[in-house]
Amino acid sequence: MALYAIADLHLSNSTDKPMDIFGSHWFLHHEKIKENWCNNVAIEDTVLIAGDISWAMNIEAAKADLNWINQLPGKKILIKGNHDFWWSSITSLNSLYEDIHFLQNNFYTYEDYAICGTRGWLSPNKTKFTQQDEKIYQREVHRLILSLEAAKKEGYSKIIVMLHYPPTNEDFEASLFTKTLEEYNVERVIYGHLHGVDSFKAGLQGIHRGVEYHLVSCDYLDFKLLKLISL
Repeated sequence: MALYAIADLHLSNSTDKPMDIFGSHWFLHHEKIKENWCNNVAIEDTVLIAGDISWAMNIEAAKADLNWINQLPGKKILIKGNHDFWWSSITSLNSLYEDIHFLQNNFYTYEDYAICGTRGWLSPNKTKFTQQDEKIYQREVHRLILSLEAAKKEGYSKIIVMLHYPPTNEDFEASLFTKTLEEYNVERVIYGHLHGVDSFKAGLQGIHRGVEYHLVSCDYLDFKLLKLISL
């Protein structure tokens, strides 16, 4: 029963949004993801998808992409990305599919792990961080705490967190996200959002202050899923 992770699928089954305008390596990227997924993921496995799932602008249009994900093997746990404008109420989303679970202010489980998370946001930085950014940043930290507290209340001590945004700025300075992750003794963190070789360098990776960080943007992973745990 393995646990996999990937982010930034950027599916467009109901919209005209070809990703190869960002480079030839994106050509038919969804087929590359599907091939790797089907060759590795079993029905009893779980896949974490860390945001930017569909280019659709509403839930009806997004269903084409969610149905595409639903047909792939395994249980899926999804969080919202900055481009997921279709994301509607969490109750209505979680009524759509048996094997797709949408995470917001709650948590799910994989074996004896709690899977927590939130979208995240920009961390304070020297380039651009407005008052509006500060407001969203504080809100997303609060949502992360709600998720972690829900897991803690149920007695879970082994925790994996999903974010869409990286948890630090490009200088890897401590943030309210990293401080919260350390406070709750989170074991691992996955996140996406970063694209391109130069941007990948801005992603915190490896073990820092006891927490292991993984960048899982699909282009960073060469459109392959990252296996986090295999039991």
